Amino acid sequence: MPSSLLLEVPALADFNRAWTELTDWLSLLDRVLKSQRVMVGDVEDINEMIIKQKGMMQDLEQRRPQLEELITAAQNLKNKTSNQEARTIITDRIERIQSQWDEVQEHLQSRRQQLNEMLKDSTQWLEAKEEAEQVVGQARAKLELWKEGPYTVDAIQKKIAETKQLAKDLRQWQINVDVANDLALKLLRDYSTDDTRKVHMITENINASWGSIHKRVSEREAALEETQRLLHQFPLDLEKFLAWLTEAETTANVLQDATHKERLLEDSKGVRELMKQWQDLQGEIEAHTDIYHNLDENGQKILRSLEGSDDAVMLQRRLDTMNFKWSELRKKSLNIRSHLEASSDQWKRLHLSLQELLVWLQLKDDELSRQAPIGGDFPTVQKQNDVHRAFKRELKTKEPVIMSTLETVRIFLTEQPLEGLEKLYQEPRELPPEERAQNVVRLLRKQAEEVNAEWEKLNLHSADWQRKIDEALERLQELQEAADELDLKLRQAEVIKGSWQPVGDLLIDSLQDHLEKVKALRGEIAPLKENVGHVNDLARQLTTLGIQLSPYNLRTLEDLNTRWKLLQVAIEDRVRQLHEAHRDFGPASQHFLSTSVQGPWERAISPNKVPYYINHETQTTCWDHPKMTELYQSLADLNNVRFSAYRTAMKLRRLQKALCLDLLSLSAACDALDQHHLKPNDQPMDILQIINCLTTIYDRLEQEHNNLVNVPLCVDMCLNWLLNVYDTGRTGRIRVLSFKTGIISLCKAHLEDKYRYLFKQVASSTGFCDQRRLGLLLHDSIQIPRQLGEVASFGGSNIEPSVRSCFQFANNKPEIEAALFLDWMRLEPQSMVWLPVLHRVAAAETAKHQAKCNICKECPIIGFRYRSLKHFNYDICQSCFFSGRVAKGHKMHYPMVEYCTPTTSGEDVRDFAKVLKNKFRTKRYFAKHPRMGYLPVQTVLEGDNMETPASSPQLSHDDTHSRIEHYASRLAEMENSNGSYLNDSISPNESIDDEHLLIQHYCQSLNQDSPLSQPRSPAQILISLESEERGELERILADLEEENRNLQAEYDRLKQQHEHKGLSPLPSPPEMMPTSPQSPRDAELIAEAKLLRQHKGRLEARMQILEDHNKQLESQLHRLRQLLEQPQAEAKVNGTTLSSPSTSLQRSDSSQPMLLRVVGSQTSESMGEEDLLNPAQDTSTGLEEVMEQLNNSFPSSRGHNVGSLFHMADDLNRAMESLVSVMTDEDGAE
Repeated sequence: MPSSLLLEVPALADFNRAWTELTDWLSLLDRVLKSQRVMVGDVEDINEMIIKQKGMMQDLEQRRPQLEELITAAQNLKNKTSNQEARTIITDRIERIQSQWDEVQEHLQSRRQQLNEMLKDSTQWLEAKEEAEQVVGQARAKLELWKEGPYTVDAIQKKIAETKQLAKDLRQWQINVDVANDLALKLLRDYSTDDTRKVHMITENINASWGSIHKRVSEREAALEETQRLLHQFPLDLEKFLAWLTEAETTANVLQDATHKERLLEDSKGVRELMKQWQDLQGEIEAHTDIYHNLDENGQKILRSLEGSDDAVMLQRRLDTMNFKWSELRKKSLNIRSHLEASSDQWKRLHLSLQELLVWLQLKDDELSRQAPIGGDFPTVQKQNDVHRAFKRELKTKEPVIMSTLETVRIFLTEQPLEGLEKLYQEPRELPPEERAQNVVRLLRKQAEEVNAEWEKLNLHSADWQRKIDEALERLQELQEAADELDLKLRQAEVIKGSWQPVGDLLIDSLQDHLEKVKALRGEIAPLKENVGHVNDLARQLTTLGIQLSPYNLRTLEDLNTRWKLLQVAIEDRVRQLHEAHRDFGPASQHFLSTSVQGPWERAISPNKVPYYINHETQTTCWDHPKMTELYQSLADLNNVRFSAYRTAMKLRRLQKALCLDLLSLSAACDALDQHHLKPNDQPMDILQIINCLTTIYDRLEQEHNNLVNVPLCVDMCLNWLLNVYDTGRTGRIRVLSFKTGIISLCKAHLEDKYRYLFKQVASSTGFCDQRRLGLLLHDSIQIPRQLGEVASFGGSNIEPSVRSCFQFANNKPEIEAALFLDWMRLEPQSMVWLPVLHRVAAAETAKHQAKCNICKECPIIGFRYRSLKHFNYDICQSCFFSGRVAKGHKMHYPMVEYCTPTTSGEDVRDFAKVLKNKFRTKRYFAKHPRMGYLPVQTVLEGDNMETPASSPQLSHDDTHSRIEHYASRLAEMENSNGSYLNDSISPNESIDDEHLLIQHYCQSLNQDSPLSQPRSPAQILISLESEERGELERILADLEEENRNLQAEYDRLKQQHEHKGLSPLPSPPEMMPTSPQSPRDAELIAEAKLLRQHKGRLEARMQILEDHNKQLESQLHRLRQLLEQPQAEAKVNGTTLSSPSTSLQRSDSSQPMLLRVVGSQTSESMGEEDLLNPAQDTSTGLEEVMEQLNNSFPSSRGHNVGSLFHMADDLNRAMESLVSVMTDEDGAE
């Protein structure tokens, strides 16, 4: 806004400031609203956000009057100004702020509606999720029940039926999963701006588990169906194969018989025909080899499942028959081949056969070597196992050929003589026949040995490879199962971790709950360390076995280890963050108390957890809270209250309200103390314990009185006050009993209930209390007024006289019970009188008396009402009474009665009777019969000090405190000796004034440099005392100088008289000397003249007073005579001018007496009839006549009109006052 407009229209500045403030607040509210994100699917979080939204809406509604006031102010400004530019700017700003207000309100409403819909959708999704997780759990449980059972048709059919039923159930349960997925997709789609991680991760896990279950069921169903088909087909295939074996065996027998005929080798055509038939037979055998192996494998499976049954025996027989026939058939085929190949060059064929076998064995060995190494994952090794099984079948098929060939070579070498070999082996020709035969034998034998060795080597190699494969399969399967299990558990933990909110978004009150949950999660995942170790051990074992894990398995292991480490780190970081947040922001951190001060102040914490406060503006620190400093400064306003008990009570009442302890009931306080287990009263409490207990107290008060209690401020100030009272040295510890005493003394409860509770804290288990424990209680109690600087008026800080008084009241019993303690406390002992007065002050705050103060004319009187028991219809309000103000004709030592609640008619009549009695009592009577409203105890200088607790230390500088204590003792003695209680020798302007002026001056000197009711440091006390002593010396010197000047003036006057009479002049006195040793005669004359002048002045004043009193007496007696001679009718008319209210407000506690017992120089009890003094004989007749006239003027039928009676007695009051005063003065003169 242009500055020229602000100068032209000054009111625009206020409008602009209010507009800017409201606009900034709306912008901040809108930013906060947009920054708030909620965890979708978390009902608790959504509810908390809804509560926050309600609070923001309430804040907005509470600010609506500010908006309306701003609009009204804008309209007024527009009406008052004629500047068109200003009117345009005002209109524009009002339209903008209204638009901004509506926009923020719309955002709040839409957000609130969105949160309500989110809550509804999230609740539905959570219910659907629970159902989906339930069906997933049921399906997983059924899968875990599956076991390898008998390999029979019935068992397989049963398993197939179970699998199909589970598949059917899965199709039905699919609806639950689909519903959960649909609701999850709705949440992810509709609330994408909020945190949807929880919904996304949970949905993924459910779908992954559900897909895995579906896959396992499908695979099992297919495997079972295949097994069922095999079981149904196996008997047929076995019968068919056996039939083929029988047929092939018959064919082999025919061929074998044909090959053994004589001269067969000579018939080459016949040999070729038989060879062809053999090849056909061998082809059939090879074609049925796979069939044989499948039947044998399936038969073995069926046998294992039928172990121990009759069917197993029968099947075993049939399998043995099949194996025997198959083996015999192959042997016969090989024999047939051997016979057909027998010829003259047989050794060559054997040689070639052995060479072929050697090449084949070498190829197979190479093939077997190429199968290495073992694969690094289960599917690869399973495939290697299948390949090797085929390789083993091939070896098994080749085994008869190799064995037959070796057997043929052996037979050939055994049967053929060397001559035959010599004929067969013609090359080289140069070798002799024997050597050639030996070479043939050596060659065949060597080749046969090589074939045999290679065969055994190949078999060993194959067996070793199979062992490695089996071991690798077992270990890899175990690794895979362990990895799957670990992955599942990690996923579950990661789901929980993914649902974590940032620590900064958590509520302070929920930090401990979140911390416990994270610790519980840490305990739950602790066993995962063993799982991770087991997986890693399995991987190391595979490496030890020479198995290099596949990249997939390596990635899986690395992923599992990384996830485990990240999970551990995340949990530890979460615990650390929550610990730090709980330490920095939790209830034990005192962080929430940092808001109890505003800039430039900052709340800091000392190493022993004691708070102190830094003023960054002045760069100073102090122990007291700024608000507590202001409170102590405000307590100085009460120093003008003349009476210490009321002064202390009013200060405590103001302190009680500032700490909101006037809202705390005794039951709530006891519940909080019990909740924190504060049972041992002698145990110390540290700062954190005090704060926790106070936080519990004020949290409950905030729930009951939301608009009255600021928890951080109240906790901090109450802690400050407790430390000021019980730990001035700031050690950071106070006793439990001290804490209870401070809280209970200022809470809201009946007085006797407080007494009972406090006595119970120091009583033994039998209900009795000895002197030491009572001393502990009274010591802690007296610290409360002591902290306010008022301890001297309550007997000092030495509690031994009070303890002695209590036990003397109990007839010096070694222990007292609660009833005796209550009786003693009802007497209001001097050390504890401040507590019942505090209750009366609290009760009188709202009291309204239908009476007028005779001094300040306040009507009605609010608070205490003081009615004179000396004058009729004379009332004083508490302000005038506490300040010592009096009206003409009323003396401070006159008896008065105090009311903290409106009076009843019965009380009015009773007070009227007391006024009549006191009318005929003299000052001498009141001097001889003083009344005290409390039980006095010995002063602080009497008696020995009892044991006082030392766990709440004071500040250092013992000599300073001793001087302060001595000074307080002097004040107490002065108060007692000068008659601060009823004494007729004290006038309002003499010793009482001097005493209170002295106390007030002392308090002001103490408060000169400090805003507190107590000095901040011992050095300031010393300065105050030295200043006080210096002032006293200066006043004494001034008085001496004034007296010296007076004497000098008197001397000059006498000298002039001597000179006037012709006498010799008097010698001049030395300077600054009142007398001279060289002129004793002159000094005596001066002193005598001074005494004569003083005596003459007193006599003249006395004579003048007597003359004035005589004149007043004559006048007042004349008026009294006229009053008594008035007709009765006139008296009736005059008696109905005023009336006293007959109703009264609720009375105060029974423990709070209606009448002031003793405060200052007042009395609250009327004098008894037996205490009346008989008046002088010469006035008795007149007084009897006066009483008779009074009885005639006020008949009994109108005795209830007490208000009229007071007004009729007003004139009589004045006359009787003058009469009694004159009579008293005359008695004193005599």
